[in-house]
Amino acid sequence: MAEEKAKEAAAAPAPEAAAPASGKEKPILFIILSVFNILVVLGVGAMLYLGKKKQEQATTIDQVVEGEKQQQDKEATEDPFIGEFIPIETFFVNLAGSRGGKIARVTLELEVEQKSAEVTEEIERRKPQIRDIIIIILSSKTYEQIAEREGKDNLREEIKNRLNSFLTRGKIKSVLFTEFLLN
Repeated sequence: MAEEKAKEAAAAPAPEAAAPASGKEKPILFIILSVFNILVVLGVGAMLYLGKKKQEQATTIDQVVEGEKQQQDKEATEDPFIGEFIPIETFFVNLAGSRGGKIARVTLELEVEQKSAEVTEEIERRKPQIRDIIIIILSSKTYEQIAEREGKDNLREEIKNRLNSFLTRGKIKSVLFTEFLLN
């Protein structure tokens, strides 16, 4: 019996010693799992928040793009403003470098930006200056420079820019060739 009591006494301290150790492990393990769980929940929440923010930005960008498309469609459907056309007489000029061999016959009209009597009046008063500028520009060009479409477009721009440089009441929107013959 003494042996049995000794065995019981030896067995009794072991469970008491084991119980406090396992009791300490449970709170540490519980704390670690709780912290891990909180971190996972915060990570998922952050991902959802950032995803929603990106979606809002994409929606805003889509709205801006849609607004620009609507503006472009509106501009495309509207009739472009056509200004007033002012005819200029026909020009006969010798082309540069041809020694009288090449002649250009050009009739043109000027389209002004505003429909205004002041602009038309200014162009009419300055018609001798306008004709002079056009004659000088035309006679400075060679046949090769104005024979192709690109040359004619450059000639239009040059005439428009030179005339706009001295007009005060309005501007010329475009120069239109109504007759353009090279011989």
